[in-house]
Amino acid sequence: MIIRSKAPLRLGLAGGGTDVSPYCDEFGGYVLNATLDMYAYCTIETTNDDKISFHAADRDEFFESESCQELTLDGVLDLHKGIYNRIIKQFNQSTPLSFKMTTFSDAPAGSGLGSSSTMVVAILQAFVEWMNLPLGEYDIAHLAYEIERIDVGLSGGRQDQYAATFGGFNFIEFYADDRVIVNPLRIKSWVINELESSTVLYYTGASRESANIINEQVRNAENKNEKSLQAMHELKADALIMKEAILKGDLRKFAEYLGKSWDAKKRMASSISNSSIDRIYDLAMDCGAYAGKVSGAGGGGFMMFMVDPVHRLQLISELRKQNGQVINFHFTQNGMESWMA
Repeated sequence: MIIRSKAPLRLGLAGGGTDVSPYCDEFGGYVLNATLDMYAYCTIETTNDDKISFHAADRDEFFESESCQELTLDGVLDLHKGIYNRIIKQFNQSTPLSFKMTTFSDAPAGSGLGSSSTMVVAILQAFVEWMNLPLGEYDIAHLAYEIERIDVGLSGGRQDQYAATFGGFNFIEFYADDRVIVNPLRIKSWVINELESSTVLYYTGASRESANIINEQVRNAENKNEKSLQAMHELKADALIMKEAILKGDLRKFAEYLGKSWDAKKRMASSISNSSIDRIYDLAMDCGAYAGKVSGAGGGGFMMFMVDPVHRLQLISELRKQNGQVINFHFTQNGMESWMA
């Protein structure tokens, strides 16, 4: 039997960082994001050889073991192992599984598009398809969060798991006790077309370890760092304004607050921006971009810029002279999917 799944990567538009504890537990967080036609993929091939094997094809990493109830987390494909451990513990305590799993992603880890969390969702959805598990969208997103953040112990927020699970444009609310509300947005087709035509996605060529940035942000929230907390409050308020702007098709206002939010985000933690990011940002502004930001925690990965579509080609041409890569994309409305091959 062959089971396949995929889950879409997301572009963070507003409020990123307010979905991280302890901020969202105390004040509540708002995030606006949208999924792209870039994916994390998983294939499971069932076997009868009493073995488990994982192959992360895009990272050229392998792991193989005899079938067992629990795999040791030792730094080699720990996300894959953590998912397996939770599936066995929660849904299949009587019998270890035997299979080969192959995964890969359209974006590298540390890209700022939520690739790690999206991979967890894709793998979970493959198990749901295979084992016919009674899990809905909220269940899968929450389970993905628990596996990544608690079981495996990786720092980060909550938005990526919900974006990958639900897909499309979403305004997501985060509260204490892991309460999450996903509000799908009905964006008109012409607004999506205009947003795509006005957006340039640029990969800096430098992936980053988001944990250090997230941990600094967490410390600032725990210590009630006034500068950082005020920045988070601004991000949260801006997310509401940007949601209204995109629903109404007011993309100039959307771009204005995109730039305002980037200025606020840089005050959340010292490592969110750096001289390389600032140089690319200034270059884009000189080429006529309205505003821009780094997607994800910051420090590298993907940057997005908004520009008048008539000046889009000029901006792309200048960015292509740099060390990174301009990526063509479209927004997508579908979340995770799975099927038997």
